[in-house]
Amino acid sequence: MGPVEGRGGETPGRLTMQYHLDGYRPGDPAQAGPPAAGAAGPADALPAELAGKLPGKLAGKLPGKLDVLIIGCGPAGLTLAAQLAAFPGIATAIVDQKPGPLRLGQADGIACRTMEMFEAFGFSDRVLRESYWVNETSFWKPGPGPDTIIRGGRVQDTEDGLSEFPHVILNQARVHDFFLDVMRNAPARLEPHYASSFRGLTIDTTGRSDHPVTVRLERVDGPRRGEVETVRVRYVVGCDGARSGVRTALGRSLTGESANQAWGVMDVLAITDFPDIRLKAAIHSADAGSLLIIPREGGYLVRMYIELDKLGADERIASRQVTVDRLIAAAARILRPYALEVKEVAWWSVYEIGQRLCDRFDDVPAADAALRTPRVFIAGDACHTHSPKAGQGMNVSMQDGFNLGWKLAAVLGGRSPPQILHTYSAERHGVAAELIEFDRAFAAMFGAAPKRPGDDGAGGIDPAAFQRYFVKQGRFTAGTATRYAPSPITAASAHQHLARGFVVGMRFHSAPVIRLADARPLELGHVLKADGRWRLFLFAGADPADPASALHTACAALAGSGPVGRFTPPGADLDSVIDVRAVLQQPHRTLALGAMPALLRPRKGRFGLIDYEKVFCPDPGRGDIFEHRGLNRDRGCVVVVRPDQHVAHVLPLDAHADLLGFFAGCMA
Repeated sequence: MGPVEGRGGETPGRLTMQYHLDGYRPGDPAQAGPPAAGAAGPADALPAELAGKLPGKLAGKLPGKLDVLIIGCGPAGLTLAAQLAAFPGIATAIVDQKPGPLRLGQADGIACRTMEMFEAFGFSDRVLRESYWVNETSFWKPGPGPDTIIRGGRVQDTEDGLSEFPHVILNQARVHDFFLDVMRNAPARLEPHYASSFRGLTIDTTGRSDHPVTVRLERVDGPRRGEVETVRVRYVVGCDGARSGVRTALGRSLTGESANQAWGVMDVLAITDFPDIRLKAAIHSADAGSLLIIPREGGYLVRMYIELDKLGADERIASRQVTVDRLIAAAARILRPYALEVKEVAWWSVYEIGQRLCDRFDDVPAADAALRTPRVFIAGDACHTHSPKAGQGMNVSMQDGFNLGWKLAAVLGGRSPPQILHTYSAERHGVAAELIEFDRAFAAMFGAAPKRPGDDGAGGIDPAAFQRYFVKQGRFTAGTATRYAPSPITAASAHQHLARGFVVGMRFHSAPVIRLADARPLELGHVLKADGRWRLFLFAGADPADPASALHTACAALAGSGPVGRFTPPGADLDSVIDVRAVLQQPHRTLALGAMPALLRPRKGRFGLIDYEKVFCPDPGRGDIFEHRGLNRDRGCVVVVRPDQHVAHVLPLDAHADLLGFFAGCMA
């Protein structure tokens, strides 16, 4: 059973791991080994001499033709690759110029919504076990005397009921490890091709080629160093970072502004008497600057974001030649009167605050959108960059990949028309634009000097106002505020009153249920796996066992001339494209599974075995889902969920023609 809904998704009895006690050591903390000596530096990839000993394809050549080529093994690229690896009929490859897997990542914040996605990929439990759970956040402000700070507030990090999962902190490299495991264990058995650098592409826009994108890649390591490969591809996705070569090849650029403010960041093992060292803490000192403390996984490691100097209009941080000793000294000044003794620096870096956004996330100019469909996409930092303090970069990048992956799979599998690919840029550009605006405001508030008590002047920020802003933006930072606009894959919300808690365009908000067949309590949202399938949840109104009920009538229509009957390929399992589930109002002990419609007891596989896991009931011990999600008990409803877990439609149970019309518009 996964985490239950409530404060921070706490599950009784679940304990996170402690590690890094004797020094920082990257990799799987469950594997025994000597602690690393530790090196204070920004290196984040494996040494070249070790790369050949790692999983991945260093020496093998790419096929001459591919369906999808992903450039870059960052969060966006690996999410996309993990999704496509579920489809062995799609020829996919992912390349990266680094010699091997990431060893020590910069990003670490994992939002509640991202944890829900990790559950879909099957590794949320691994993240929960290793990570630091952000339960509360404290806010510190200048004290009454010189060189003092005092706690001004302490709040719950995530509001009750927002998600069954907590906000957690874990090294990006471990997230990469989990995605790589998914890829190599998936039907396609996908492994990255490392030491392969993007050198350019051309696109045939005539429509005459079935592999219209030609990509050039150069080997940058090993015995084939300098060799250039040419690959013809149906679709290319550039997940190659802020200096994206794919974006440059499309003639696109990141536009925006810099705040001309330098910050440092370091992961340290330290001894301190600061009382909130194991809480997320935002600290505004009177004159020494600001500091954000993020406790890291393992129980000992901590990350510090440290305000440095204001930069000149055309100045770059590299010209300041900042050292790690300077970061440590700056952090110590901000923390006064508390002491800080750094024992080891696992990683550090300096950066400039800036927010930049690309105008489109694919290769099709807006004027040509009606004439052709996209063939090249960009995702993650290749199309949006911002400061790291809000903890959104990795999360939004992974959601880029999740949004695009199922669409490519549906088009290449012949289940959807290529026109749905236009929705990727439209949907994700809107999310990125919101992120940029949030980050600009958050960075400005956090970096502003605090107002002193009794100072009503115009300058500075009231620490209490910063705390209120943090609480107000909680749903955004949790990743649960995203709402996609109406499109061919997301309907208008004319029937939203039937399911007020399943908002059309937003992610499916899980709730506790009990499975009818085996009385197992679980989270309904956890049936939403990253397998490319649509889901229909039938929330029943009247007696579900009555053959004349709306539930039976709806199931008969779905399996007959409705979406399930129409779009399921001959010979395939009945739920292979559209997975139908039912949620009933009655207690599970009062119902018999055998009285449910045949569509909810489908026969599957080579032996025609019965799938018993399609019907659910409320869990009175954890709250009635009909009450939690504002479901109409009298009429019931159908909730349509996209393969990326976003609600696509809400309809009455008897709106058979409208439901078929919706799917006819987004499926082939």
